[in-house]
Amino acid sequence: MADERGTVAPARRRGLAEEVADRVREAVFSGVYAPGAPLREVELSRVLEVSRGPVREALLRLEREGLVRSAWHRGATVTTLSPRDVAELDSLRGALEELAVREVVARASDEELDAVAGLAERMERAGDEHALVRCDIAFHDAVYDASGHGRLVEAWRAIRSQVHLFLLTRVRVSTEDYLAHVPGEHRELAGALRARDAGAALALFAAHRRRAFDVLSGPDAAGPAEGERVGKD
Repeated sequence: MADERGTVAPARRRGLAEEVADRVREAVFSGVYAPGAPLREVELSRVLEVSRGPVREALLRLEREGLVRSAWHRGATVTTLSPRDVAELDSLRGALEELAVREVVARASDEELDAVAGLAERMERAGDEHALVRCDIAFHDAVYDASGHGRLVEAWRAIRSQVHLFLLTRVRVSTEDYLAHVPGEHRELAGALRARDAGAALALFAAHRRRAFDVLSGPDAAGPAEGERVGKD
């Protein structure tokens, strides 16, 4: 931004707000704050030992990521995905993944495909469901990176936190289903990419998404009551 004299205005320091956003995001991804849980500025300021200004800015950042929602009558809360949210994320993710798969099959190096396969293998060693979700996201990060398509990677990063929340919501609906099926599904995805079989890979990625969508659209999808807090204060 330029000032009235046409020179570049000094940059504002935003490091503290970024750190607060990272801490809160990590708390959500670790299960400390469940979907629907309140994120109170006063409490976060006390726990993180910062003023309320950086907390307020951090919550705005997380709201732009889709991880937090704010309402005048209830303040900020961790986003609870509605059926419409689930459907929109599923359809957008499908469109992005189809392009990613085609680009990976056509362009990815053997080393990049090995990295994707390695992340699938790491899922077998995940210690718990939260670690497995992190491996799941890392696998898809690697697929998009291997596409070599910069704008596609940016589009993925724009919804990455919401997809992470999508997966955590799936875990809350059925942890056993997630733990039982996800490592094997990703091993098959990696194998199809490694074989550079676009048809098989597209079909497997579609089936992988469909299974998650079905879990979140089933009769048990409501899960625990909104506002449930996981973990300790």
